[in-house]
Amino acid sequence: MGKGHSARGRYPRPMGRLTEVGRSAARGVFEPPARVLTRWGVSPDAVTVLGTVGVAAGALGFYPRGELLVGTLVIVVFVFSDSLDGTMARLSGRSGPWGAFLDSTLDRVGDAAIFSGLAWWFLGDGDEPLLGALALLGLVGGLMVSYARARGEGLGLDATGGVAERSERLVAVLLGTGLAGLGVPFVQAVALWFVAVGAWVTVGQRILGARRSSSRATPA
Repeated sequence: MGKGHSARGRYPRPMGRLTEVGRSAARGVFEPPARVLTRWGVSPDAVTVLGTVGVAAGALGFYPRGELLVGTLVIVVFVFSDSLDGTMARLSGRSGPWGAFLDSTLDRVGDAAIFSGLAWWFLGDGDEPLLGALALLGLVGGLMVSYARARGEGLGLDATGGVAERSERLVAVLLGTGLAGLGVPFVQAVALWFVAVGAWVTVGQRILGARRSSSRATPA
């Protein structure tokens, strides 16, 4: 699920800037192990795949059983591969379109596992159908956010930005779920509302952005 593998958009909002600062710090932390793994011949792609498998295992192995804190901690550990595989790609000179494609595709797999695991719990033994529905809305909305950007870029249109890009949604849902696992009330519901509503607002913003981009590109 590594992002350093690929070239990503800028983060103009405060949370996005904080996320980028965090990633820069993480790159410094993970450069020594990245150098070791590179010397051992481990490929960045292998780390990307392993990170996705770990995230999916944490989400689908623990969330459906209501073990929200343990599941979140496992996911966070494997999310760190976002920095590790990117650092490895940079050190080994393997950055390129394939790495970007693999990162982006497996990011969607990891996101789907997280929201599916939460929906499984809330619609089952968790007995919170509203939160389960919000998790599903967040899942579909997140996929639509990514699709809008990819389709827009494929047509030469600007369909980027929005109030709730992937980094914001991921931080919100993991923070809310982890705190819920510690017994903090209401915070997970707030996080899921933010993700569900924010994702669909972002879809609308990207559609409007693509429309404006198309109008500018079309001769009068």
